[in-house]
Amino acid sequence: MKVVIFVGPTLALTEVSGLIDAICLPPVAQGDVYRASLRRPSAIGIIDGYFEHVPAVWHKEILWAMSQGIHVFGSASMGALRAAELDSFGMVGVGSIFEAYRDGVLEDDDEVAVAHGLPEDGYRVGSDAMVNIRATLVRAQAEGVLDESTASLLRQVAKGLFYPERSYAHILDLAAAREASRSRLDAFRRWLPHGTVNQKREDALLMIETMRDFLATNPEPKGVDWTLEESDFWGMLKRHSGEIQLGSEGSPDARVLEELRRDPDALARATSAALGWWLAGESASREGLTVDAAELLHHSAEFCRANGLLDSAGVAQWLEQNHFAQERLEGMLATRALARRAELFAPSGLEACLLEYLRWTGDYTRLLAGS
Repeated sequence: MKVVIFVGPTLALTEVSGLIDAICLPPVAQGDVYRASLRRPSAIGIIDGYFEHVPAVWHKEILWAMSQGIHVFGSASMGALRAAELDSFGMVGVGSIFEAYRDGVLEDDDEVAVAHGLPEDGYRVGSDAMVNIRATLVRAQAEGVLDESTASLLRQVAKGLFYPERSYAHILDLAAAREASRSRLDAFRRWLPHGTVNQKREDALLMIETMRDFLATNPEPKGVDWTLEESDFWGMLKRHSGEIQLGSEGSPDARVLEELRRDPDALARATSAALGWWLAGESASREGLTVDAAELLHHSAEFCRANGLLDSAGVAQWLEQNHFAQERLEGMLATRALARRAELFAPSGLEACLLEYLRWTGDYTRLLAGS
């Protein structure tokens, strides 16, 4: 039974692996749930997710996952947000943060946002989440460390800060400048090391426990009572997202792209070529064009000749070496066929763009000198 969990920085990967047999992937971003769903896991858990500088996970890809029979859980951070928004569609939310969003007690996305480091740093947290600050202030007031007015002031100060600037030290300094009770602030400062509440972590752990107990019942695939409508944007996301290899040490695709990025010139050339293929596919899709069997056979033969694939065993070996599925190869050949058709229908415009591209890369003068 395959389980996928998107996590970091709320929990360390070692914590997750010690609690549930799951493939842990980095914080979720747009397209990630769709790609993970292509491998048909039994369940997907979303804890952390990217936003702001990286497109956030779409609601529709979560809906698509559920429509494919995959149970989807959310908690703590981005998972709590999406679970609250998709609760009525069957996404399972876990924890008090999810409940606060679902019930309208919380509304702002910045409540769960934190600044954090890169994966190689273990997503080291650089700020305190507003939901954790709220829970900590409630506990401090319940234990008599803070009175109502001081707790309210600290909450107001924290909420007024941009999320990467939220830290207890900074909040206390700002509160002191606003003439809050010095004795209360000092008492709170001394209490923090043992009294701080990490609500996000508690909710994330509860979600993992919930998933583990649920999956132990060997549940049937997820059933839904609604129909997912296709759209141009959804089709675009699927074509753009492609596949992801669910490996614990980094996918082959990711390693290839990482190696390509070491050569900026090669990356630029490959990106330009790939963009041409993609745009050709988009244009063909808008025009309602399809690839017939004869075209597919022609480009299949062309591909096999170019790669020295003499028989089915050679094709199978190529698929294994390139970490590619048969159906994805057929899709690639169809895309190539559409790109070729675009070349034939727009020769003059393509030639002009080709010359501009050669000037951009510097190959124009090299080719001219060799002519």
